[in-house]
Amino acid sequence: MHKNLPMTASTRPPSQGTPYPPTSKYALIGDCHTAALVSEDGSVDWCCLPRFDSGSCCGRLLDWREGGYIAITPTTPDYTVERCYLDETLVLVTTFRDAGGEVRLYDLFSMHEGGRENPHRQLIRIVEGVRGTMELAVHVEPRFDMGEIKPWIRRHSNPPGPLFTAVGGDTGLVIAGDPELAIREDYRLDCTVQVSEGERSRLYVQYIHPEELDDGVPSVSDAAALDRRLDETIAWWRRWASKVHAPDALREAVLRSAIVLKALDYAPTGAVIAAPTTSLPADLHAARNWDYRYAWIRDATFTIDSLVALGCRAEAQGLRRFMERSAAGSARQLQVLYGVDGRRRHNEFELPHLEGYRGVGPVRVGNQAAEQLQLDIFGEVMELAWRWHVHGQSPEPDYWAFLVDIVEEAARRWEDPDQGLWEMRGEPRHFVHSKVMCWTALDRGIRIAEDSDLRVPLQRWRETRQAIRDTVESRGYDPERGTFVQAFGSREVDAALLLLPNVGFVDYDDPRMVGTVAAVREDLHHHGLLRRYRASDDLEGRDNPFLACSFWLAECLARQQRAEDAREVFEAACRTASPLGLLAEQYDPQAGEMRGNYPQGLTHLSHVSAALALVQAEQAD
Repeated sequence: MHKNLPMTASTRPPSQGTPYPPTSKYALIGDCHTAALVSEDGSVDWCCLPRFDSGSCCGRLLDWREGGYIAITPTTPDYTVERCYLDETLVLVTTFRDAGGEVRLYDLFSMHEGGRENPHRQLIRIVEGVRGTMELAVHVEPRFDMGEIKPWIRRHSNPPGPLFTAVGGDTGLVIAGDPELAIREDYRLDCTVQVSEGERSRLYVQYIHPEELDDGVPSVSDAAALDRRLDETIAWWRRWASKVHAPDALREAVLRSAIVLKALDYAPTGAVIAAPTTSLPADLHAARNWDYRYAWIRDATFTIDSLVALGCRAEAQGLRRFMERSAAGSARQLQVLYGVDGRRRHNEFELPHLEGYRGVGPVRVGNQAAEQLQLDIFGEVMELAWRWHVHGQSPEPDYWAFLVDIVEEAARRWEDPDQGLWEMRGEPRHFVHSKVMCWTALDRGIRIAEDSDLRVPLQRWRETRQAIRDTVESRGYDPERGTFVQAFGSREVDAALLLLPNVGFVDYDDPRMVGTVAAVREDLHHHGLLRRYRASDDLEGRDNPFLACSFWLAECLARQQRAEDAREVFEAACRTASPLGLLAEQYDPQAGEMRGNYPQGLTHLSHVSAALALVQAEQAD
């Protein structure tokens, strides 16, 4: 028996086809190339193949009727569900029970050594009988290119058994296993299976490019091969998890966040995506729907910090190299975000044929934020370079020339308004966090140059650095209240101000920062969590608490040696996690539901950072 984490139980029958369960009911599986979300009742409702940013082949999450899905569900309505991840893995186990029997459903993407270059691209689903006999319905209804293509499904007789192919556009799937599937007229496969104690029934769905079928239909993976791949995948994840250095006090939760971050790592390039989903609404009453299947420069600095702190240096190095490759060239061409392969164009467009999660559209592909001016990215690039310089990996001459260009661009543009950390879609403003990150760009450039005795216009850089500080301290600080403010000319605060100590602009225990933390906590507090800001963002609807901000607050409090307060804030944010330990972008306390794309990398890495700071503060006490 594989050791597993404590199960999460549902004492009532699951949705039984009710559209759009809460996102907390979904589990994540993946192979560091792509990912899928599996519902509590055994349905794969979101999956993009062959990689994170491909069109979906299972998209019921965004359109219940037309999106497509792959389900294995008990036929009786009276069953209960328990779910867990096998300990230190991303292998999901769903236990179904009814009056007649009990089965376990293992869900995974096959992993193996060498998978970075040669992934199996294989979703495996194995039903194992535990007690008695249970009947399950198997439904395979693929829909390609974000639900627009109903694929051509064919049956092939290949030893050791039949298989099916589904082809449409540039996507192909091979579908095979023990269930005796039958093709239906509405472009789907289905059947029922009975599984008794000690038996297994296996199904796999494997991506294949349609052109590969010109050379013949691949042979079926037999039962023994699929069982071996289950064991190989468990072993792969446990080998990886054994390298993670997490504090004993919070190891289980921190390791789960680390595994999520690893799952969001696109292995071929080292890119780490923000989330595996698009268009999950931040507000059910407005169009706050965005595509997060890309890698943000800003997130890279946070991610590398968390990965290094956990001992995951290979992943941190891979992400650093990806960002260097994607960003290098001209500072004026630096982008906020990149595709997982480093591509730059991400034209944002809507898909009106999809109704959206719970009918809340639009469904968007691409992200217009790639075209925004967000001045903080100059500081993020330089902070990244500085941290690797400190670790003995100073920039080579060609890359240093690019970094000098970054510093010069920050010096040239720091007085410009921008869209800021929160990617505001209204008129640009003079955000304090953006100014501070321009200061960071100058400061890190100066430090690297001084440490390495490199020839740069140090005097001019120092003068510009001081000018930014003077401006922020005069125009970005409210002396009456004793707090930094969101933007010049405003008395509002925002949660981005919690990040100012991270780059050394101000100490955590500086009275101005203590005042800022108090103001942020007072003004942005919402049912025990923290909103990003209170001022208008020129979008319809409301901004629910943004979970990373609560973890930022917890870290600030911990760094101020206020361990008890930090623990209170930290635990409030942790309580929003799904029963399986997954965290979303936002949370609606009044509805008691997650909002936004899920699971969210920034939330998980902020959770890691806050946990490490909290443990350190509590040990100091």
